[in-house]
Amino acid sequence: MTPSSGTLHILGVGPGDPELVTLRAARILARAPAYAFFAVRGRPGHAFTIATPHLNRAAAALRFEYPYTTEISVEDGRYAAGMAAFYEDCAATLAGRLGAGEDVALLCEGDPFLYGSAMYLFDRLRPRFPVEVTPGITAMSGCWSRALAPMVHGDDILSVLPATMPAEELAAALRRCDAAVVMKLGRNLPKLRAVLDRLGLTARALYAERGTMPGEVILPLAERDDSPAPYFSLVLVPGRQGAR
Repeated sequence: MTPSSGTLHILGVGPGDPELVTLRAARILARAPAYAFFAVRGRPGHAFTIATPHLNRAAAALRFEYPYTTEISVEDGRYAAGMAAFYEDCAATLAGRLGAGEDVALLCEGDPFLYGSAMYLFDRLRPRFPVEVTPGITAMSGCWSRALAPMVHGDDILSVLPATMPAEELAAALRRCDAAVVMKLGRNLPKLRAVLDRLGLTARALYAERGTMPGEVILPLAERDDSPAPYFSLVLVPGRQGAR
């Protein structure tokens, strides 16, 4: 890290609505000489789409395209190796600009330190370059706000759980909390529904898809069928019920 190094600005840009980008993130985007974002092959990139109204049009754009998403199972050894190589390449690209004294804004949907791909570049670049992180509104908070669903009161315990957990582990985790956000639904919706039914929680559960984005769907989980859920979806299980 040298005095002439550029600064990596990791920016949380929220869950989907461009109006939920913070004033700080918008200010940094407006002046950054370069910005970087992750994208799935053939798609514009969710963080890029959110940030578009706030971008410096003269800035250099660095698109980091994932080598794969669902094409290879995460249990396949090739997945971890391929993704590690991808993040190394991304970090090297950013290091070239940072080392030349140029600031770069790295866009991250939601909040960078909550399941964000930006963390993998943070780990690689933080020892060598100045890094500043701007928090963003999370997908879960965007969804519970749109659902008008107060989640935790007083000393309620909130858990964030992946639906990919085995059913018994998922049930045990739900028993230990008062409120929950369940992510990574995909084809796990029938399993999650069965667990919630067994625990008597289905009536409280809400399904949220593309919260704060065009095409938003929010409804009681009991009204959602068991077809696979898209990537931008989650289930909310609010905590204490009634006025306080």
